[in-house]
Amino acid sequence: MSVRRPVAWVVAVVLFVEAVGVAALNWFLAVVVDRQDMSLAGLDPDMMSLSSKIGGVVFGLYFALCGLVALLVAVRDRAPAGVGRILLISAAVVHGLLGAFTWGLVGPGAFVFMIVVLGLIVLLLMTYDAREEPAAGQRPEDSKGGDGSPVSPPPAPTTP
Repeated sequence: MSVRRPVAWVVAVVLFVEAVGVAALNWFLAVVVDRQDMSLAGLDPDMMSLSSKIGGVVFGLYFALCGLVALLVAVRDRAPAGVGRILLISAAVVHGLLGAFTWGLVGPGAFVFMIVVLGLIVLLLMTYDAREEPAAGQRPEDSKGGDGSPVSPPPAPTTP
């Protein structure tokens, strides 16, 4: 039994939940900044609030798009390709960086979560990368000569 599809489903669900969580957290922080009406180093509180909301929506959509790619991988049972693969690789990099920052800023619990998600995304990418070799004694379906070599060998080189 292959572990590929369940991993893809788990990654899709985790990324969708994370998308909602990131957007909600940034929205909440924007509301807190807006209600306190304080300035940070002379910055406009309304601008900080608006930028937090925009950042939450952008990152939420980014993680939702990555979750959609993982969902398509799970449904189709095919490796991600092109832009989808790039999105998943970038999500892995983002989780690695966020994991490094969260250890000191938030604590070990957030670090463990980020590293688990990083591991799931890398596992998704790696399990679909593995080339499945046919079992011993079985002939590959698309080749004619067993090992894919031509029927007759090429001519031997001649000396001038």
